[in-house]
Formats: sequence, structure tokens, C-alpha cells
Amino acid sequence: MENQGFFRNSQIVVLGVCIAIATIASTVILSKGVLKAMQFTKQIISVTGSAEKKIVSDYMVWTLKFSKRDIAMTEAFNQLKGNLQVVKEYLISKGIPEKDLIISQVTTQTLYKKNEKGNDTNTIEAYVLSQAVEVRSTDVDKVTAISREATELINQGIELESAAPEYFYTKLPDLKVEMLKEATKDAKRRAEEIASSSGNKIGAIRSAKMGVFQITPVNSYDVSDWGSNDTSSLEKKVNSVVRADFAIGV
Repeated sequence: MENQGFFRNSQIVVLGVCIAIATIASTVILSKGVLKAMQFTKQIISVTGSAEKKIVSDYMVWTLKFSKRDIAMTEAFNQLKGNLQVVKEYLISKGIPEKDLIISQVTTQTLYKKNEKGNDTNTIEAYVLSQAVEVRSTDVDKVTAISREATELINQGIELESAAPEYFYTKLPDLKVEMLKEATKDAKRRAEEIASSSGNKIGAIRSAKMGVFQITPVNSYDVSDWGSNDTSSLEKKVNSVVRADFAIGV
């Protein structure tokens, strides 16, 4: 009877020891797993993604400036008024609607005679009156062609200064959203390639920072820390950059 009780107590002790050992072992294993998971979770991959797209401007601004000079201000003004009418008629005859023309106010400059030392005197030599017509149009191709032919006005006695057209893209806000999306996808692809090379996977995105937009002529590779917005070219290239951090998955 006593032997049976001793044997039973021994079994209980052995079972308790086994349970304790198993508990300790599982705790150690679990702790290592948690630490490993935390280590991976804290590790990140920082990458830069980019997207590029070519666009064609859909809006332009072109300015024509003309002036007249005369000793009498009223005469200069009347001549300038005649020039304005000639310029308007020329542009309208080329197919530009009058609603696309913006007429600036007249500016006046007084010129004084010089003395033998080249300094201004109090004697008025002439008045120079200037005015500008600004063309704002979505018919980019047509107005661009007209701007190249505008020197025809010089043959009509117009003292013309034709500025280089400025080109814009009116759908730029929507394009920026699209480009940021593509740049983020590119960042994710790069992160996946880096992680897979070491046998890991990427987890959730931790942070993302938008870089500046570069809008440049198609064949230009100029960049600016503050971004660039080219208005000189009809065809442009838009580049978007995103800097992103991804967690390394377990």
C-alpha cells in the first residue's frame, strides 16, 4: 500500500516537472518569436519611386506690344489708337476670336533731351506711348502658327514686340494625383525587389513624402530643389517623386 502511494506521488512530481519544463521551453520559444517579430517590425526599407509622363500644352498666352513716339502726347496717342485697331483686325482676320484678346492700358514714358555730358535736361524731347494685346487661347496650334507670322504687322508700320508664347497645361491638378499614385507604385516595386533579394517581404507602408514636381521641356534633364514649371515649350515632360518607408514583413 505504501509502495503504491509512493509510486503515485512520484508520478505526480515527474508530471509536474515535465509541465514546468514544457512551460519554460514554450515561453522561451514564444519570447524569441515575439522578439524576432518585433525586430522585423521595427526594420524598414526606405525607397524613392518616380513616375514620368509626356504632355502637350492645352492653353497658351501670347503678348504683342507696340508703341508710338511723338513730341505731342495727343498725336502719339492717336497713332497708338490706330495701331491697336490694326493689330486687332489682323488677329481677328487670322481666326482668333475677339473674346480671346485682352487689351492692356496705355503706358507713357517721357523722354528728355540730353546735354553735352549726356545728362537729362528739363526739355522734353518726345513722349513714348505703349500698349499690349494679350492673346489667351485653348487653340494652341493655331495661335502658335500665328505668332510665327506676326512680323507681317511690321510691314504695316507697327513698331511691334512679339513676346515668346507661354504654354500651360490646365489639367495639371488631376495629373499630379495620377503621377503620385504611379510614383508610389514604383516605390513599392523597388521595396519588394530589395526585400526579396534577402529573402524577406515588405509589410505595410509606414510613411510617404511627396517630392517636388519637375515640369520641363521634353528633351531637358534639368531639375530644381524647388521644382520647375516650364512655360516655354508646347510639349513637356512631367516627373513626380515619392519617398516611402515600408516595414519588413516576417
